[in-house]
Amino acid sequence: MPDSESQPLSSQNIQKSPELSPESSDRPAKLAKLIDEDIELTDIEETMNQRPGIQRYLLAVEYSGTRFCGAQQQPTARTVVGVLQEAFRKFIGQSVSVTCSSRTDAGVHALSNTFHVDVERISKRKPGELLPPHEPGVVIKAVNHFLQKNEGDITVLDARCVSSDFHARYRAQERTYFYRLLSGPQPVSTFEKDRAWHVPEALDLSAMQKACKILAGHHDFSSFRSAACEAKSPIRTLDELSVVEVVSAPYFPPIMEKEQHKLLDSLEFSESTKGIACLSSAPEENREEDSNSESTQQFGMRRKHRCFVVTARSQSFLYHQVRLLVGTLKSVGTGDLTIPDVERILKAKTVTAASPMAPACGLYLARVKYNLP
Repeated sequence: MPDSESQPLSSQNIQKSPELSPESSDRPAKLAKLIDEDIELTDIEETMNQRPGIQRYLLAVEYSGTRFCGAQQQPTARTVVGVLQEAFRKFIGQSVSVTCSSRTDAGVHALSNTFHVDVERISKRKPGELLPPHEPGVVIKAVNHFLQKNEGDITVLDARCVSSDFHARYRAQERTYFYRLLSGPQPVSTFEKDRAWHVPEALDLSAMQKACKILAGHHDFSSFRSAACEAKSPIRTLDELSVVEVVSAPYFPPIMEKEQHKLLDSLEFSESTKGIACLSSAPEENREEDSNSESTQQFGMRRKHRCFVVTARSQSFLYHQVRLLVGTLKSVGTGDLTIPDVERILKAKTVTAASPMAPACGLYLARVKYNLP
């Protein structure tokens, strides 16, 4: 079943990498000791009942998509699956195949995307002897060790042992995406680069929320899927489509706000210690200081953007559906489209009727939900 913002189906060309020996420099002695002692020297009673062989793990992974050419494996490009496979190869000394639940595009981020991988644990003391599988905690620590030696833009958040027939993509019950928009004429902060869509115009939150109500629900979303979408049906149920205004991030308290807190703290201290200073004169003096501070802070201080977050939730999405929906919501927010225009676009059932697609940089895969024991 196609997932949200997924790339069209294509064969996964898994890169073959030379196997590493147990003595490889890629595996530090400290980490090797952790791996060796995971089950062989600890938790012996618990592992006696485990059957040796291949273990399938479900992984939750976060990443910044800026330097990735998407999640799905590609022969010559840096991808999320490719980087994970390389980290596992260094961890266990043999190649593995990693399967993703949602094949995000280049530049799309993930707060939590999911993957499954089969790992066979072979004894390093007795080559060919199969051992009970590693505990999930050891998998997380070991794989993250090698991921951080890469670009440091991807981390395994969680891992769980699952059955051999569990599939990260087809077992998913629901997917949630966030999309961030920054509204305001000032340039985007360096710390927000490639993290949100900068819209110079003001956005009408109320109008965007009205448009969300029209687009949410069970519809033919032909107007909101890429021409390259290979899904058999354009019918989808959008369980949630909403937009709210949130605090712009990263957040730091303004200088004026800090000065006001200092003033309140000084007044409380003065009263608690029964100081002789006249409280009525304190605000006057501080107002003068605040005036000077306010005048000074105008130079070199950044004005914050208004930040809006669109939430889209469904079991599955069409290719580019979320970004096309956000593109239309943005046009409503700027006044380029009206609510009747949104109804017309939905009924048109052709992508040419929709507004230009929102860029990848503002899209975040937030959660993939499963019914796990």
